Amino acid sequence: MTALSAPRSLSRASWSTQVAQVARRWIVVSWRQPWGLFISLLQPIVWIVLFGQVFRSLGTLPGFGGDGYIGYLVPGVLMMTVLYSGAWAGTGYIDDMNSGVMDQLLSAPIGRSSIITGQLIQQLLLNLVQSGIVLVIGWLAGARFDGGVGGILLALAAATLLAATFCCLSVAVALLARSQVALIGISQVFVLPATFLSTTLMPAALLPDWVQSVATVNPLNWAVDIARTGLAGTEDWGAVGLHAVLLTALAALALLWAVRSIRSYQRSV
Repeated sequence: MTALSAPRSLSRASWSTQVAQVARRWIVVSWRQPWGLFISLLQPIVWIVLFGQVFRSLGTLPGFGGDGYIGYLVPGVLMMTVLYSGAWAGTGYIDDMNSGVMDQLLSAPIGRSSIITGQLIQQLLLNLVQSGIVLVIGWLAGARFDGGVGGILLALAAATLLAATFCCLSVAVALLARSQVALIGISQVFVLPATFLSTTLMPAALLPDWVQSVATVNPLNWAVDIARTGLAGTEDWGAVGLHAVLLTALAALALLWAVRSIRSYQRSV
């Protein structure tokens, strides 16, 4: 009698395959709910059109550049868009926790970092689409990008780093708080001050001294500075390099915290 051969052990997919599958899942969800993208673009349209008209006369003051207030405002709106979108990234995890999908993911043979990274890739792709549309809206409103393609790519890179940071922070908070209300409340506590304690809407020279001091350590301000000088073609590469390194380090730390948070969540359920 021939002995039955033992079943071959199932091989675990590579980390990159796991990430790709998780990203694909989130992309499909976004594709089936396109209204989310359109709603997220209503704010930048309002900011550019409404703020641009209301504060148009400020463009005659020093510090706003040749394009007036619209040209100054567009890089700020670009970063505000990715900041607000990133702050909502954790809501998808809360939905997964409430529906039981998160428990299924955690019981599957997949790395915890893959779960976080896959969703982050989907969020960054979505933010790139949003960023491109914001720049088009800004151009139609009258902004001109003298930095050319290189300046646009530099602005998109800064937006991506900022988005990665706040997406991961939002995910970490969602996994720890496990509440939609708590996530929204905590996000607003940080998002609104970050916006107004920066040069997003106003040049540093027109801000109070203490706000200027806070702005120097504000990640949103770092990204805005990179984008604004890049789009204008007036890069100070020393400052750009420093801010890019700081944003990259912050994004890496936020990603690490998000991965630790999902492991903490798994231990508690």
